[in-house]
Amino acid sequence: MLESVGSLAAGPWIYAVVALSVLLDVFLPVLPSGVLVITAATAAAAGSGAAAGQVPHEVPDILALILSAATASVLGDLVAYRLAWRGGERLDRAIARSRRLTTAQERLGEALARGGGALVVLARFAPAGRSIVSFCAGAAHRRARDFLPWSALAGLSWAGYSVALGYYGAQWLGATWLSTGVSLAALFGAGAAAGFLVRRRPAS
Repeated sequence: MLESVGSLAAGPWIYAVVALSVLLDVFLPVLPSGVLVITAATAAAAGSGAAAGQVPHEVPDILALILSAATASVLGDLVAYRLAWRGGERLDRAIARSRRLTTAQERLGEALARGGGALVVLARFAPAGRSIVSFCAGAAHRRARDFLPWSALAGLSWAGYSVALGYYGAQWLGATWLSTGVSLAALFGAGAAAGFLVRRRPAS
């Protein structure tokens, strides 16, 4: 059922489309970047023979998909971080008016000050969490060397997880819309769990 999608995903342009979607969804969280990554991974699995239970011979395609998504994720975080850094008093006032953003900024600052960035990784999976964390880190003038390594880990974790869902979903269930739907449900489930954990983390 995904043969046509698989043939389209075989072109090198699919990596640029994935990268652009992931890059921009830090500003527009409604963009279906996760859906696109999973669909491309499912199509890549179909093209490699993984959906038929064969040993894949086109692993570089999967690796390129992961690297494209992860790199775009970090670049998007960095752009949002730098824009918020330069946002000045207007952005500070906007954050101060939002209890959610203020709490996120406080928790992020505490996490980075302790040398831990689990919150950054968790937020990457939560709906709009990536945007909140990136903008809050920049607005609070957190050091780039404290934020970006965790952003890189978050982007790689999210990209690897999303691609694995699409790839192994196709291997186990076949390259069908059912496998894509199950993979998407698993991605959204992880996002819901991450959002719950972020909200449950104590502020102190």
